[in-house]
Amino acid sequence: MMLAVQPRRLLSRPRSLLVFAVFAATLYWFLLHGTATLHTTRWYDGRAGSVQAPLKDNTQAQLAQVPLPANQQSSGDQSQHTESETETETGEMTEEEKKKKEAEEQREENLREQFDKEYEALAKEPGADALFGQTLTTLEPPKKRSLQIEQHLTPSISKTYFTDHQPYIYNPYPKYNEKAWLDERAQYVSCEGPGGASGGDVMVFKGQPKAFPEPGFGSYEVLGMDGNLCYERETRLGIYGFQADNDTSKPSVNWDKVRWGDLQEKCARKNKARFDLQGHSNPYVTTVYSRDNSSSNSENDLGLLGGRSHDLGKGSPPLRRKRGLPEQPKSGKSKPLVGSEARTALLLRTYTGKEYSENDKQVMRSLITELSLRTGGLYQVFLFVHVKDTSLAIWDDEETYQYVLQRNVPPEFRDIAVLWNDEATQTMYPKIDPKKATVHVSQWLSVQKFAQEFPEFDYIWNWEIDARVTGHHYDFVEKLATFAKRQPRRGLWERNERYYIPSIHGDYDTQFRKEVERISGKDTIWGPPQLPFVTPIGPKPPVAKPEDDNYKWGVGEEADLITVAPIFNPINSSWISGNELWGFNDSTHATKDLPRRATIVTHSRVSKKLLDIMHVENLRGNHISSEMVTQTTALLHGLKAVYVPMPVFFDRPWKGKDLAKWFNGGLKGESGGIGCAMGWGREARYRGSTWYYRANPPQRLYLNFMGWEDTNVGGEDWEETYGRPCLPPMLLHPIKDIEPTEPGYKSESNLPYS
Repeated sequence: MMLAVQPRRLLSRPRSLLVFAVFAATLYWFLLHGTATLHTTRWYDGRAGSVQAPLKDNTQAQLAQVPLPANQQSSGDQSQHTESETETETGEMTEEEKKKKEAEEQREENLREQFDKEYEALAKEPGADALFGQTLTTLEPPKKRSLQIEQHLTPSISKTYFTDHQPYIYNPYPKYNEKAWLDERAQYVSCEGPGGASGGDVMVFKGQPKAFPEPGFGSYEVLGMDGNLCYERETRLGIYGFQADNDTSKPSVNWDKVRWGDLQEKCARKNKARFDLQGHSNPYVTTVYSRDNSSSNSENDLGLLGGRSHDLGKGSPPLRRKRGLPEQPKSGKSKPLVGSEARTALLLRTYTGKEYSENDKQVMRSLITELSLRTGGLYQVFLFVHVKDTSLAIWDDEETYQYVLQRNVPPEFRDIAVLWNDEATQTMYPKIDPKKATVHVSQWLSVQKFAQEFPEFDYIWNWEIDARVTGHHYDFVEKLATFAKRQPRRGLWERNERYYIPSIHGDYDTQFRKEVERISGKDTIWGPPQLPFVTPIGPKPPVAKPEDDNYKWGVGEEADLITVAPIFNPINSSWISGNELWGFNDSTHATKDLPRRATIVTHSRVSKKLLDIMHVENLRGNHISSEMVTQTTALLHGLKAVYVPMPVFFDRPWKGKDLAKWFNGGLKGESGGIGCAMGWGREARYRGSTWYYRANPPQRLYLNFMGWEDTNVGGEDWEETYGRPCLPPMLLHPIKDIEPTEPGYKSESNLPYS
């Protein structure tokens, strides 16, 4: 078969990308560590109190200022750039600068040694590695206080062969079509799964193993989540195709014949009375910025856009043309149905060349069934496939598109797959440097493109394919959303930037809230900062000062951004990507002074509203790298962002005060700024946690959970002695290549710590 190809660009080549990445990392290290001088941002919120150590008074900030094109720097930026270039070229440093640098490096080395010393000492303490090897044999049903589990649990008629404990059918869904439901929503219509069945039931066991540790960060209670449950592999994944290694029976479903996309679309159409299946186009493209105050030089970029095709940029190929889904609206005038329910798309991020394990497939089936089919189409799951080889002209040639699809996606998932490549996002945003518009720097550009073409979704989950929810997917994501919705805006940004450590912070809504406010003082965020080149789209605070609000504003408001790790301030944090932003400046505001926030790992839920304004800012040429852009755009536009303190566990029995010391090490007990654990040379602190892209426990826990040996725990012989592993509901990351292991296998992160 002849495949259409197109010319390669320099940064499409892996070797070039590697060289570029190494150069960028080296440059950032020198920029971040070359001086001990603190960087201070310049911005205001219009209140009397200071915010983020302002360097200019409000009178000066309100003067008329001429915007610069987004690809130009202010004079302050240019002088700093020239200075940095000179130092780099000459390689000369003064003796005082050398001493400062050496002292800082020695200080960081001392901190690393101190952490390692404490980590190794804890390995000898009771409770070390209690995270691993916990089984149904030591299950204690009354270990934790029950929340709402009784109304969701039904004793299963069938028993299991591997334990005497009673399994329960777990049903966390609403009571569909009861009076309370129908008073607010249209009728729920059940949907078919593979083979015409509605889909099997997930089973669980009550309780937790006796020695299972408490979370170091976050809690089940604060989320209203049922932590008094334990999930085991067969009762969790058996209905999705899991079979024991020695089970040679024929699968009950021919999975290659299943068409998950067709099942999801039929399900949504059955429930069309509940949803707006068309949505509306981006309202901000033509309304927020005029030609006069925009960084855009062409009226075709932002103004005079009459149809949706313009929203995608000239020449940007549509993602949706390959799918038989509902037609898009032709204008932004369509209105959602009264009382319609908001829908969420879950983009399961993957890439060409990935080999899908049986566990990958089982997890994907469970995501679709539990989130989409069992909810009547409230969610819809897509396989979001990054085509890494841009020489394949998938947009110009249908045969090439189908070739890539069939070579890289298992048959059952091909009709939920959406292919995309860097070319599609680069052509969509002509004002962004193509070198910065790649997946490595700009993961969200492709999600923004999806949001423009699939406007029927109010929210989008950016879901890492190497993450695993051990519990029930619907219960987990809905509890995150519910927590975020009930958060008041007062003190929210300050709570967001701290790990919640229950053992020292106390009750989240009282003690923790008040302590964060006390220590933050006047340095709080109340509405968006006043910047002449940003026109916020979010609501204005109802009162002038946060202390005049009785924790009412924001309660009941859906979050525009939900993260599962702190939303921290990267300035002065030594985080390697803290300065990866472009544009957002004018003649008196340097790009580097932009107030910003970040979260490590982009696994998060984002509203269409936030994605729409991100799209507009990118059309203007304003651009921020992947792990800062959603957080920073929400900050600049006054949108609601919430870090949900999900349970995170550790392989060492850390005391709360020591977790605070190492992970909330900022000047006011925050996770960002000076002392940030995400900073250069400090990320090894996360190696014993269950959520961080360089953590070790997730892989080990999940391999044991699946029945395979890892680090002297798990495997058939081990289970004969100790029992079947089970885990409470947890979100684990990273987990890669889940396959049976050989005796003596030990997993460890292959990524070097900075």
